[in-house]
Amino acid sequence: MLNLVTGGAGFLGSHLVNSLVDDGQRVLVVDDLSTGRIRNLEHGVSSGRATFIFGDVAVPPDKLHALIAPALSRRRIDRIFHFASPASPAAYGARPWDTLAVNAIGTMSLIELALAHGARLLYASTSEVYGDPLVHPQPESYFGNVDPIGPRSCYDEGKRFGEAAVAAAVASRGLDARIVRFFNCYGPGMDTGDGRLVPALLEAAVEGRPFPLHGSGRQTRSMTYVDDAIRLVHLVMNGESDVLQPVNVGNDEERTVEEIAKTLARIAQMPYLALHSPARPNDPQRRKPDLTVARRFGWEPTTSLEDGLRETYLCFKDERLAFA
Repeated sequence: MLNLVTGGAGFLGSHLVNSLVDDGQRVLVVDDLSTGRIRNLEHGVSSGRATFIFGDVAVPPDKLHALIAPALSRRRIDRIFHFASPASPAAYGARPWDTLAVNAIGTMSLIELALAHGARLLYASTSEVYGDPLVHPQPESYFGNVDPIGPRSCYDEGKRFGEAAVAAAVASRGLDARIVRFFNCYGPGMDTGDGRLVPALLEAAVEGRPFPLHGSGRQTRSMTYVDDAIRLVHLVMNGESDVLQPVNVGNDEERTVEEIAKTLARIAQMPYLALHSPARPNDPQRRKPDLTVARRFGWEPTTSLEDGLRETYLCFKDERLAFA
């Protein structure tokens, strides 16, 4: 089995690469390292089963083929996981055009590649397609409440376009595809500088600073530990279905942002002090997935917030010491 993983040096992508390698599969990783880290691929590359290709997938199909052709050695790709995209508000806020391009041009070129190889494609979408939801919890059938010209629109609408491109290719060109929508994934290997909630809290905990919270802290999130998320990704990719059905990948245990920070304070054995800053524009106030579709795969999120944060915190501390 030959897999192509775009964005494989990123947080979620590298965990996916590691899981494929540990399963004995071959992986081609394409990443331009704009938000990924090459050290995330150390395990996969050192195993001899992962090959890293430096490059941007937001190019026309012929250029994408030329980029990966030297690593193919006349082999056919069996599975394509499209995880390439800035994913944090800081990252896509700094690269709005790149975010749109990788989810539009990149997705369309990868569709062409999948069709040429007869490969199955899985598109990594996001709960951000629901925007600031008016329906709670959010089922896959909900169309969302998204501002198409707001400060988050490059990510929200980029992902919505990617889903639309996949759906059009399935309906009109016979593409074999899957779509997953990630909800607030966290775990070891996150980039602490990316501006997302858990990395920002981790950095504050390790440095003994007050926990930075945007807004009141009463907005909710449903935190998904990365191992649970990747386990569902494999089930969705390997499942057989004649109908394109997006699948929420998340945890339906809803917590306030303040609760999440207080949980980490207990784990770090430090007093809870919060430093509040203005709320981010268009920041969703409630976020919780409906997991009915996910549970049809026989899947459940099994990692508690406490256990997941503890493992993430300990790994982050070890990484800080290693690179100090």
